Amino acid sequence: MKVMKTLVQSDFDGTITEEDAGFHLLDAFADGDWRHLLRQYRERKISVNHFNTRAFAMIKADKQTLLDFLKDKVKIRDGFHQLVACCRSKGFQLVIVSNGLDFYIKALLNELGLENIKVFAAQTQFSAKGIETKYIGPEGNQLEDNFKEAYTRSFLKEGYRVIYIGNGFSDFSPAKEAHHIFATGELLAYCKNTHLNCIPFADLTDIVKGLELL
Repeated sequence: MKVMKTLVQSDFDGTITEEDAGFHLLDAFADGDWRHLLRQYRERKISVNHFNTRAFAMIKADKQTLLDFLKDKVKIRDGFHQLVACCRSKGFQLVIVSNGLDFYIKALLNELGLENIKVFAAQTQFSAKGIETKYIGPEGNQLEDNFKEAYTRSFLKEGYRVIYIGNGFSDFSPAKEAHHIFATGELLAYCKNTHLNCIPFADLTDIVKGLELL
């Protein structure tokens, strides 16, 4: 019997980090009412891609200023290095698929010495008009919605057993596509309310323990 190859798809903000790095940036640097857009997104009036595109366009600061600001703000959830090591030892591919912005995710991974992890996130360009974001799907096309789901479905199509790790509102749909779910925060509440099987986690060492049982 052929053993199924395994891919671990993880969100970043609020999952690998304890809090949302993008929200920290918007609170400090956005020139406008970005939380009004957030409410529209949570009421399903706009997509998460649309929310981020409009919200981050309100930030006019340069890239280095934003990265310097985040150094004291972002805390990586305990157990991240152990999770990476566990995936490597088991032959699982670990990828990050995030609605956050690629520049700060990659910078934070570089600081941890984990720059080899694949990251699929909003591609960013900086200008005086604000941060421009684009969500590029697995087929190279620009997506207006369902960014995380597109990658989950692509991994499934490639024949992977997908293990999903997430915490938030935008993780609901892609998590439902996966074979196994590790959940905290809003995703955990959603799984409980909809009777969707999941394994709760507080820090990432909980996931390492859970992976040993899958």
